[in-house]
Amino acid sequence: MQTVETLNEGLKRAYTVTITSKDIDARVEKEVAAIAPQVRMPGFRPGKVPANLVKKMHGESLQRDALNSSIQDSIQKLIADNKLRPAMQPSVELDETFEFGKDAEIKVALEVLPEIAAPSVEGLKLERLTVEVADEQVDEAAGRIATQQGALEEHAASHKAKDGDTLTIDFVGKIDGEAFEGGSAEDVKLKIGSGQFIPGFEEQLAGVKKGDEKTITVTFPEDYGAAHLAGKAATFDITVKSILNADKPKLDDDFAKSLGLEGLDKLKELLKGQIEQEHNGLTRTHMKRKLLDQLAASHDFDVPPSMVEAEFNQIWAQLQHEAGHEEDPEAALAEMEAEKEDYRGIAVRRVRLGLLLSEIGQANGVVVNDQEMNRLIMQAAQQYSPQDRERFVQYVRQDPMAAAQLRAPLYEDKVVDFLFEKAEISERAVSREELEAAIEAEDGDLKPHVHGPDCGHDHDHDEKPKAKKAAPKKKAAEAEGAPAAEVAEEAPAKKAAAKKAPAKQDDAVAEEAPADDKPKAKKAPAKKAAAKAE
Repeated sequence: MQTVETLNEGLKRAYTVTITSKDIDARVEKEVAAIAPQVRMPGFRPGKVPANLVKKMHGESLQRDALNSSIQDSIQKLIADNKLRPAMQPSVELDETFEFGKDAEIKVALEVLPEIAAPSVEGLKLERLTVEVADEQVDEAAGRIATQQGALEEHAASHKAKDGDTLTIDFVGKIDGEAFEGGSAEDVKLKIGSGQFIPGFEEQLAGVKKGDEKTITVTFPEDYGAAHLAGKAATFDITVKSILNADKPKLDDDFAKSLGLEGLDKLKELLKGQIEQEHNGLTRTHMKRKLLDQLAASHDFDVPPSMVEAEFNQIWAQLQHEAGHEEDPEAALAEMEAEKEDYRGIAVRRVRLGLLLSEIGQANGVVVNDQEMNRLIMQAAQQYSPQDRERFVQYVRQDPMAAAQLRAPLYEDKVVDFLFEKAEISERAVSREELEAAIEAEDGDLKPHVHGPDCGHDHDHDEKPKAKKAAPKKKAAEAEGAPAAEVAEEAPAKKAAAKKAPAKQDDAVAEEAPADDKPKAKKAPAKKAAAKAE
């Protein structure tokens, strides 16, 4: 094998590799010797078929196999000899003029991972926002359970509807006396005071009785999602079919026992624990984002364009999916296009953070052990039907890339936990509203700040543009931090396939089925859109 480097520019590398016909022929002879004992041919005793006849029968297939294995071994040797760390699958192209019996020349192009200086994990400063669980929160949670457990009972015909009552109604919406599309429905349940319908709708139903027919007048908000209705006055002809009232159980030991618990104190203890878990999750989310911001601000290095492109495509596909379910998909898509480069900056940031976290984890011995990996596989397998679970387990265990993708989120969390342990952390007590507001502020608009080539850092001192309501939020994509495929212990890359080598051979959201080569997950039930008076 002869190798000539033809490109060494930034993170891009290219080579011309020549594989001698002697090497390919030797592999063919070795394979002939291996399969000859199993070949059966009339006129010859088992295992005694001459090698030249074996080659005549299977020569073309053997030559293709020998060529492909030579290419694969040559690429692995190229990577090892040059101490390369491929960022993505190498591109391999066989010379179009190749003929069996002659030397094979292949062109190999790849991008390598950047050399990252030993990341410093010292000097990190974070603030942990803590939220105390108030008794009122526990009581409210218990009250919600009681309401959910309560049975809806129909009021007497003489009862006049009031706040908290649930009405079953038919309605027909009209603009300028003409019914408009999407403005009519039957047997709709509406709880007065829930804010389920547009402003002014529910309030005008207070005082109605079963069997009443009433026409109300409302005005759609100026910022209403459907442009053809925004700001317009409309009438709704309403028929009240029933009025229901929730019979809310009394919060006492008997109620708790009906749920299978020892008493009311035990119910409140469990609810308090659940609320504490919610608060801890919010606290961790806020801390993690601040940590990623610090890492992004203090580390700057080139990232492989192919990884950025792959990450951007993933972000873009998700945004397109979400935009397709906005009330005005065209407006959402148009705004996305206007901010496309911002999203590309987010892809750069996420790839850089992924490489950085991976480097920190490897340098400090962070691993996902076998027991943790087995638990991940078993948990992921639950999304498949019972007959497909074993296939999924085998698929993950046999495919290093699939295993790496499954492992990556846990590995990222473990690296983040390691950094939390190294950081100087101060605590500040806040209300839940304040903590949610802090996270919501980070979920706001993002204008990536250029701090080096295509850097996706964002800094508080930058002026941030206001996004239109319909547009998906960029910060949410950025806050995810690192793409899962990059935050992982180094996994063996899939073998590259040579190019041009001789061939060897609006109401429901439905999720696309996985690829045919993977076990198929059970189809998720369609989600009905929330009812609105449209």
